[in-house]
Amino acid sequence: MTVRMPPPPLVERMQSELNLADQAHAKLSRLILQRHLPGGTMVVEARLAEQLQISRTPMREAMLRLAAERLLVKHGSRSFAVRTVTPSEFFQSMKVRELLECEAISGAAGRIPAPRIAAIEREIAHLATARTQERAHWDADDRFHMLFAEACGNDVLARMIREARVSTRLFEISRPFLRVQADGAEHLAVLAAFEQDDIKGARRAMQKHLRNLIDEAMAILAGG
Repeated sequence: MTVRMPPPPLVERMQSELNLADQAHAKLSRLILQRHLPGGTMVVEARLAEQLQISRTPMREAMLRLAAERLLVKHGSRSFAVRTVTPSEFFQSMKVRELLECEAISGAAGRIPAPRIAAIEREIAHLATARTQERAHWDADDRFHMLFAEACGNDVLARMIREARVSTRLFEISRPFLRVQADGAEHLAVLAAFEQDDIKGARRAMQKHLRNLIDEAMAILAGG
């Protein structure tokens, strides 16, 4: 005799869908940020759900979240596309980042435990030996830049930095900058000054780092 199991309670089913939505969000954002889905690529819900082996309901939820995070944009009434960032938007976003991230350094003074700084320094030093920007590099880049934003005590400032970084990241991954070692050295310079309570020096180092990224972008666009 076949025994039918009762359907899972509503709360359990909702929790399962939320977990699947989290998985879909992580997988889809990774495809975008690792250049598997370049800017302008149409994102088809059914096709991605099949490709990632996730049902369409959590995939739809993931796509809506990515649209809210500005990695995707609406394309028609029911479709989405990977957002394309123009050079003009990149340069404007970098100027915003310079203002906000330097301010975040000041707000984070005395708020970040030394072991956390040391851990990021070790990670950056290790990754600086790589030649290309892989997922580990981008993850470390996020941890470095959000370190000060998340410790500054201003949630609005942190959110604005995170949003500006989405725009600059989408532009950077569309035109690989190939400055892993330079990034590492510049990140470590910021951290070294911050560790010594040289907040002005840390701000100057951050400003220099962000302006070097602008110079790199200008050189790439000019064919350098």
